Amino acid sequence: METIKAMFWKPDPAAQLRKCNQLIRKNTRELDRHMSQLKNLEISTRNMIIASSKNKAHTPAQTRMLAVELVRIRRQATRLATSRAQLQSVGMQVNEAFSMRKIEGSIKASTGVMKDVNTLVRIPELTGTMRELSMELMKAGIIEEMVGDALPDGEDVLLDDEVESEVDKVLGDLLKGKEEKFPTLPEAPVDMEEDDAEVDLMKEKLARLKEAN
Repeated sequence: METIKAMFWKPDPAAQLRKCNQLIRKNTRELDRHMSQLKNLEISTRNMIIASSKNKAHTPAQTRMLAVELVRIRRQATRLATSRAQLQSVGMQVNEAFSMRKIEGSIKASTGVMKDVNTLVRIPELTGTMRELSMELMKAGIIEEMVGDALPDGEDVLLDDEVESEVDKVLGDLLKGKEEKFPTLPEAPVDMEEDDAEVDLMKEKLARLKEAN
């Protein structure tokens, strides 16, 4: 019975549009939540850098490690802001496609939407909900194929010349007037097991904030 019904029943375009917009808003809220958490994490890390620089028991290398973490946080925030702009673009294109359907009687597949959706579904923060949106867009005929399962490559390499320059700028902006020199980090991981109790506490606080994100 359901099979016969499916042969004659066509989805309601208005209902499809509402569903797509609902999922787009859901993804936008998810991005906003992660961006807010990153903002709080950035503020906390900035304060930790300043506190570390004032503590005579801390070495410049330890302070620099916190600056590297701050650069990583800012890069992630920039990536999410870009993803949010892409998601808004998808929303506008989807609404435009449904508007054209009213005029032309059919929806044409959009390579632009498909490209943006393929990019967004690979964002770890959105993988599940974007996959649901992609299914709805396929049903509506706006995209023609499923997006891939691959996630983006790992986080940016944080010891290249570009990042070292960013770290220097972070330290310069936050610690103006200080005469300490902050050496670039060695390629080998720094053994932090011998840090004093206060440094361990700072690391624990930062780890908890990252886990909350």
